[in-house]
Amino acid sequence: MPSTRVPRRRRYLTCEPRYFDVLYAINPWMHPERRIDTGLACEQWEALVRAYRAHGHVVECVEPVPGLPDLVFSANAAFVMSGRVLGSRFHAPQRRPESEVYEMWFKSAGYDVHQPVAVCEGEGDLVPVGGFVLAGYGFRTERAAHEEVQEFFGMPTVGLRLIDPSFYHLDTALFALDDDNIAYYPGAFSPGSRAVLRRLFPEAVLGSREDALAFGLNSVSDGRHVFISPRARGLIAELTRRGYVPVPLDLSELHKSGGGIKCCTQEIRP
Repeated sequence: MPSTRVPRRRRYLTCEPRYFDVLYAINPWMHPERRIDTGLACEQWEALVRAYRAHGHVVECVEPVPGLPDLVFSANAAFVMSGRVLGSRFHAPQRRPESEVYEMWFKSAGYDVHQPVAVCEGEGDLVPVGGFVLAGYGFRTERAAHEEVQEFFGMPTVGLRLIDPSFYHLDTALFALDDDNIAYYPGAFSPGSRAVLRRLFPEAVLGSREDALAFGLNSVSDGRHVFISPRARGLIAELTRRGYVPVPLDLSELHKSGGGIKCCTQEIRP
């Protein structure tokens, strides 16, 4: 195990939570009766952007749109590999207008955008690592989308069934540490999917349920630095032991909608 891990410069797409709110409930975290501090959400998002830039990463922003409170969760909007963009088709009708906003951004940046036929919620359920695309299903993205991903990108997909409604997207329970390894919370997955993960990633970092409920598995890693919720203390300790450098960032206001650091971060892979 290397004592010094090497970061790689990344390009991230984000969206300021200027109009963030919880106006409906489409996952167990969302309670419309709870008060939302939009100003605090913006401050927390700004801290995330500053941290990315301070660590050498490029951050670009989509302009917020009134009436789309979840537009801040840019990870769900697309999946980008080798300069190719697969757009999104949201499960919840409330979020479907977000697809067009992000499609317009990518097209203005010079990308062609392929729209999936099946429900596919972008990096929310798609994680490229180890030569595969790990592909979540069970609550949002449909299994038929996995085939579309494989055909479009020419990379084998590995379906992973999510079984706990609190972890309704793959990126709430698993993230890539680098090109070859992952961290994940086993309890979010079916027994067969857990066996697949053990076989593919025997050296994976395992998080507890407490880490997962603290949004610790909704993290972003550049190969060395792991941008992570400060409340995921057990996971932070284990990552440090493994030679990674945790960068704690509090996105607690956005947690009220079921999202965290990774949900707010779309990676544009060249």
